[in-house]
Amino acid sequence: MASLVSSPHASSLPFSSTHRLHHTPNLPTLSFSRPIKTKPNHSLRCSVSIEKEVPETERPFTFLRDSDDSTHSPSSSPTSVRARFETMIRAAQDSVCEAIEAVEGGPKFREDVWSRPGGGGGISRVLQDGNVFEKAGVNVSVVYGVMPPEAYRAAKGSASSDQKPGPVPFFAAGVSSVLHPKNPFAPTLHFNYRYFETDAPKDVPGAPRQWWFGGGTDFTPAYIFEDDVKHFHSIQKQACDKFDPSFYPRFKKWCDDYFYIKHRDERRGLGGIFFDDLNDYDQEMLLAFSTECANSVVPAYIPIVEKRKDMEFTEQHKAWQQLRRGRYVEFNLVYDRGTTFGLKTGGRIESILVSLPLSARWEYDHKPEEGTEEWKLLDACINPKEWI
Repeated sequence: MASLVSSPHASSLPFSSTHRLHHTPNLPTLSFSRPIKTKPNHSLRCSVSIEKEVPETERPFTFLRDSDDSTHSPSSSPTSVRARFETMIRAAQDSVCEAIEAVEGGPKFREDVWSRPGGGGGISRVLQDGNVFEKAGVNVSVVYGVMPPEAYRAAKGSASSDQKPGPVPFFAAGVSSVLHPKNPFAPTLHFNYRYFETDAPKDVPGAPRQWWFGGGTDFTPAYIFEDDVKHFHSIQKQACDKFDPSFYPRFKKWCDDYFYIKHRDERRGLGGIFFDDLNDYDQEMLLAFSTECANSVVPAYIPIVEKRKDMEFTEQHKAWQQLRRGRYVEFNLVYDRGTTFGLKTGGRIESILVSLPLSARWEYDHKPEEGTEEWKLLDACINPKEWI
């Protein structure tokens, strides 16, 4: 999943008490003090220390440092963008988990809460082998750290004129989720909404703080039901149109381009919306837009799962779903910027890789027969369509 530094997420208050808490093992401190190879004949020397995670037995009111928002307390409303974004993503985590548990009709999410001594932390929730979902992960994190320049490039996507020359202090917060149903006629869903800030490195005092928003929601079925795809895309368009009519076509194309598996020459799924490095609009507007998109996840997805979860299927249908999940794994491990960034900054590995399905399949030189339902899905992944 496009998770950001261990799976960015959080939830609003009051918190639900239905989730079971489990301890997570401490991770060792990571440091990089030797040259890191970048390009042939070039190396980059940096020293970056990542604080080890500390398991917590209960959720804190906030993962923010005290200095970030002195008014952020249970008795007052948050004022900073950091604090309000944390409140939003924790609310999104709660609402999606509650909706998934309602569909499951019994199984509950396992929950791990963790923190870091210097500030920040996260809540990871995973449901495995449920009645409906093979694996569902909904994570939030609020992370402070210092990243090497190559991780900054991974976060930004490419080198740019604002590139920092040395280790870069950063703040990242987000909610990230991947939902893999058991039934091959029920689609996989991914969503991720994040906020990122970088401070000036020590060797460039006084440089301006930079910020941007990113995220999206995308739809990955194994079989095409046009009504389902149109419903999903319609909800994305409704969320976008509340802010700018150019957003949906722009972010829909961006999604098709981003989730492109270059070595297969096909998309991971049937798209949705995706945006990143977004800071050319008013900050308040982008915060409200991210909130609207996150709130659209449940109405866009849950009605489709309810409709498809009990459909009868064959071993052939299941095998095709597993082949498509193989594509999902390939994209996430080879191309996904969030995964790359989390691995480069020493993020929580279980949260970063929670997007991977429990099972997937690879067959040598598999090609669906032209005209079949499987072929129609592959054709739509190779040639993106306008669904609405």
